[in-house]
Amino acid sequence: MVAAFDEDASFVAALREGDQHAFSQLVRHHHRALLAVARGLVGESEAEEVVQLAWIKAHRALPTFEGRSALRTWLSRIVINEARMQLRSRRREVFLEDLAVEGDDALADRFAASGHWAQPPHRWQEDSPEALLTAEQLRDCLERLMREMPDNQRLLLEMRDAGGIDFDEICNTLSISASNARVLLHRARSRLFRLVDHYEETGEC
Repeated sequence: MVAAFDEDASFVAALREGDQHAFSQLVRHHHRALLAVARGLVGESEAEEVVQLAWIKAHRALPTFEGRSALRTWLSRIVINEARMQLRSRRREVFLEDLAVEGDDALADRFAASGHWAQPPHRWQEDSPEALLTAEQLRDCLERLMREMPDNQRLLLEMRDAGGIDFDEICNTLSISASNARVLLHRARSRLFRLVDHYEETGEC
């Protein structure tokens, strides 16, 4: 949820005037969410650098901030642009349109018509060394999946599920339609469910 002061005219005015205390508040309230955005594009190892560079650019640009969008949205766009610059430097391109055809929908039979779980997720008991080891192995599998996931799907997953960013705000930030964003997010979540199901059955990624 975006902090209430983001919409406060006096707070925005203080930012434009270079108030360092106001800027510190801005960083404190948005840094974690912006890291989630960056991780979705460049991965864990480079996310912090991307966000730090984005904060520098945001600080320089604040005097010209016109308030046409929420501060979180404006900041997220700066992070995305910075991440894209990093990717281009490695001769990679990020595309937000996902045209890949996915396999069977791993969530299709998980819910009943009422919307409740038809097949609830398995509850793991992490109260033994063996269970803890299994959880650690699954975490490694999930991290590998995230690295291999298409950039657009990973970005939606990081922003919505990890960053907790409002869905409408994500669509505005990425300049994509709500229907496309929902498809991308659903596909990303389906990949996670397929991995967990497979791991429960085989003990392997």
